[in-house]
Amino acid sequence: MPDPFSDDVVSNDMGRLVAEQVPGDNALAMSVGELAFKLKRMVEGEFGHVRLRGEISGWKRVASGHCYMSLKDDQAVIDGVIWKGNASSLAFVPQDGIEVIATGKLTTYPGRSKYQIVIERMELAGAGALMALLEKLKAKLAGEGLFDGTRKKRLPFMPKVIGVVTSGTGAVIRDILHRLEDRCPTHVIVWPVKVQGEGSAAEIAAAVRGFDALVPGGPVPRPDLVIVARGGGSVEDLWSFNEEVVVRAVAACTIPIISAVGHETDTTLCDFAADLRAPTPTAAAEIAVPVLADLRLTIDSHRNRTERCARRHVERGRERLDALARLLPKRDQLLGPQRQRADDFGQRLDRGLERRLTLARGSLDRSGAALRPATLERKLEAKRAQLDATWRLVQSLNPDAILDRGYARVTARPGGETLASAKSARDAGTLTLHFRDGVVDAVTDTGLERPIAKTYAAPKAKPAPDAPPRQPTLL
Repeated sequence: MPDPFSDDVVSNDMGRLVAEQVPGDNALAMSVGELAFKLKRMVEGEFGHVRLRGEISGWKRVASGHCYMSLKDDQAVIDGVIWKGNASSLAFVPQDGIEVIATGKLTTYPGRSKYQIVIERMELAGAGALMALLEKLKAKLAGEGLFDGTRKKRLPFMPKVIGVVTSGTGAVIRDILHRLEDRCPTHVIVWPVKVQGEGSAAEIAAAVRGFDALVPGGPVPRPDLVIVARGGGSVEDLWSFNEEVVVRAVAACTIPIISAVGHETDTTLCDFAADLRAPTPTAAAEIAVPVLADLRLTIDSHRNRTERCARRHVERGRERLDALARLLPKRDQLLGPQRQRADDFGQRLDRGLERRLTLARGSLDRSGAALRPATLERKLEAKRAQLDATWRLVQSLNPDAILDRGYARVTARPGGETLASAKSARDAGTLTLHFRDGVVDAVTDTGLERPIAKTYAAPKAKPAPDAPPRQPTLL
């Protein structure tokens, strides 16, 4: 067989190097894109809308909001895409391994020469798939610790304000209000929400977060307890309370929450995240508050017991006091010695006062004798004579008394001390000479005295009295 790549080969239909029109061949060459778009139009025109049942694999949501996945069974795999507008309206969050029924248009993606389904609506393929999705989400949230018992908060014994998240028009809110009114009237704040259908999970989560965001003392009272409630229904009807956004909002709420969703046999993930699960909404109201009548009976019972205990305590105290009083000695026996001692001290006090009075009277008599007029006059004359002698001594010792006989007294200036020697006068330098009729300032110079220019006239001396001055009288 000749080598088709040999230079010696003869050109034929299989080995042509350049494409040429072959006689009888009317099939024109088309581009890859033309073929891809022909296939796209053919597939879309042939199949239109289809419903596929398969298991989700490789689920992912990109930043644009579009979702991509594959649907598979045990025989084949097909790619799928959900555009952003349809993805936001899904009733559940798709996960790998969940069997679904997808409705959409079959098309191709020319960029990869693949066919795919553009999904417009996606539903779970029966209750089994729904429960599988529930178990997957439950395991995920439990692994994060959202259902741990250590996170549960204690319910208040008697909440002043109760917040209720439920439908504003259903029978559930009426049952809760009536039950609260019968048991213990309480201030109730209702946050109405949709409890099933599209957007219901977001409203429920927003209501729980809204109650938790209220500020104590604000215009809207902050609840002490929150009840999330809904009546009974199928798994699909209660699915909003299994949504991850609701479970996370309930778990993160700082206010204690009672979950009362469905009937006693119904269980949702919200029940696991709440601080307490009630079998029914009515039971939630019963759990939330005590019975007012029972409280009154309990208070009355405590009051009666307190009164009986108080009376019994007093009675026992009286009994003990009487028993002790019988053991105590009699009053006269107990106070007799003290009374006798008081009488003895009283008598001794009387005698002591009498003796003290006698001694004082004798002292007064002796002192009174010394106060007689004759005795006082003699003492007065003796004191006057003593005073006259002292006055004469003072007059004789007066240094200025000899000035009338021509003497002068020399004092230093300044200072005024009296000088008694020539040396002290020469040392002082400046002197004052005191005469009978005045003073003269002087200075010393080589032992000679010269009066200085300034003189001072002494005041005239008073004439000497004819009689000695009056002496003080000693009383």
